[in-house]
Amino acid sequence: MNLDFTPEEIEFRKEVRAFIEENYPKELVGETVREDLTREQFLAWHKILGKKGWSVPAWPEKYGGTGWTSTQRYIWSEENARMDTVMPLPFAVSMVGPVIYTFGNEEQKAKHLPGIRSGEVWWCQGYSEPGAGSDLASVKTTAVRDGDHYVINGQKTWTTLAQYADWGFFLCRTDPTAKNQEGISFILVDMKTPGIEVRPIKLIDGGHEVNETWLTDVRVPVENLIGEENKGWTYAKFLLAHERSGIAGVARSKRGIERLRSIASKEMVDGVPLIETPDFARKISQLEIDLTALEFTELRTLASEAAGKGPGPESSILKVKGTEVQQRLTELTLEAVNNYGAPYAYGMDAAGNGAGVGPDYADYAAETYFNMRKTSIYGGSNEIQRNIITKMILGL
Repeated sequence: MNLDFTPEEIEFRKEVRAFIEENYPKELVGETVREDLTREQFLAWHKILGKKGWSVPAWPEKYGGTGWTSTQRYIWSEENARMDTVMPLPFAVSMVGPVIYTFGNEEQKAKHLPGIRSGEVWWCQGYSEPGAGSDLASVKTTAVRDGDHYVINGQKTWTTLAQYADWGFFLCRTDPTAKNQEGISFILVDMKTPGIEVRPIKLIDGGHEVNETWLTDVRVPVENLIGEENKGWTYAKFLLAHERSGIAGVARSKRGIERLRSIASKEMVDGVPLIETPDFARKISQLEIDLTALEFTELRTLASEAAGKGPGPESSILKVKGTEVQQRLTELTLEAVNNYGAPYAYGMDAAGNGAGVGPDYADYAAETYFNMRKTSIYGGSNEIQRNIITKMILGL
């Protein structure tokens, strides 16, 4: 593998860097807690990229993609990580968008793809249910055909940021007599449809990132069905392969290690910088080795996608190792800030008023650590991904 950038690629990096520095919303610079953002803040950079034509770089050019090479897309992700930008949310760009342009009909493409590219339409994902998370094929939400409509009843959970959503994509059981995977359909749902109730699931810190979504006699036009009825499991697996590739987050983890090294050079242990202590230096070095190996795997996957093969079971490797790296990174960051990561460090009284305790870089170490515990579960738990690797790659 040739890891040297060509002169053209170096110029592309300069172009990307200049564009980000000149156009990224100033009010979002330094924002580290994504869950605290408003809908407008979440979409601000997406809309700017939409006008530039850079919001969906991985899409085929015929549907608005950039036509960038795998290396250019890699550079793009690196430069956004360098600025810690709030990237377009994956639900539309990386998940339902590819499903629509791959399996949807022309009317569905014309109706939905422009709003995804522009950032005007917010999508949420209706996959997980109580009792059907990692065992996704056990979904019980039903969609019963009634003339030109499906009538949907059921409950979805962990519906991330559904409180802002205009549309959702839902897995529904359309044939209760078929085997689990064979009786599911993939249906697009207007979230303003009567009968939909989004109830917040408040997190321990008071944040509102996830929801439970109840659907009661929700009437959805049959024209919102993607592909064929009862073939939704095929489309769901396709979507999850795209999602898992994106979860790896190599560029963001590289940026996180840079921050960790900076923190560890400032924190002292018995008069010595933490980064110079043998045990902590070993932990960072091992993390960097694992991240480098993951980076090479991601580059090979990008090259495969550029050749038209699309993400396959190797995306499970990216998902497992990527999330393990993210969790170890946030754990080491929390270890580095030591007592400053304790919850009481945020404010001086019970109401949270007053100056925080410790350096600014410690403010969100604990919050980020706990939030990242979820990464090994969503997108298909890592245990399930290992089963996929065993069967589909190793042939065991």
